[in-house]
Amino acid sequence: MSLFYVMETNNSGMCMRLACLLVAGALLLVAMPASAASPDPALTINASPSTAHIGDTILLDGTVTGINTIAVFLFVTGDGLDKRGVALDNLNIPAGRGMFTTAPVRIADGSWTYTWDTSIIVGTLRPGNYTVYVVGSPVDRQRFMETEYATAEITFLPSERPVAETPLDPVLSVVALVIVAGVGLCQFSSRRR
Repeated sequence: MSLFYVMETNNSGMCMRLACLLVAGALLLVAMPASAASPDPALTINASPSTAHIGDTILLDGTVTGINTIAVFLFVTGDGLDKRGVALDNLNIPAGRGMFTTAPVRIADGSWTYTWDTSIIVGTLRPGNYTVYVVGSPVDRQRFMETEYATAEITFLPSERPVAETPLDPVLSVVALVIVAGVGLCQFSSRRR
């Protein structure tokens, strides 16, 4: 037997084994149930109530499927806010600049919850329509993919609570007292002459 014949025989046997493995792998993929495949990534968000007064508390909640994450990222867009979105607790800094509001995801069921107290935010929330976004990664509105977000619409009405009066600075009281005392001394001295 020649060496060429032995090599040719071994190569054809190896090719046959490789072909059998490929066919077996393809059959396993076809036979796998659809539920075993990972679901398409999806996020959901609900806002309750969807119409509220500025200063009210809004409950945001939802689910995450098909994304391995321990937290979701939230931001809001609306009248007078940066078009990229801003954090829920600081309306002055655009999302994606290190500022995001986060909500932890429960690993057991993929649910998340966040309580948004609009009475204690930095910035000015005006009456109007706003959109709250939930995303699976820390990116702003201009940089996420279609499957990576969900939105909830919220309409804010004017506050029902009266605007808190800002007390005068104690220094102003002292300054006013010094001015009145100075004027009184001047009048007293001018009368004595």
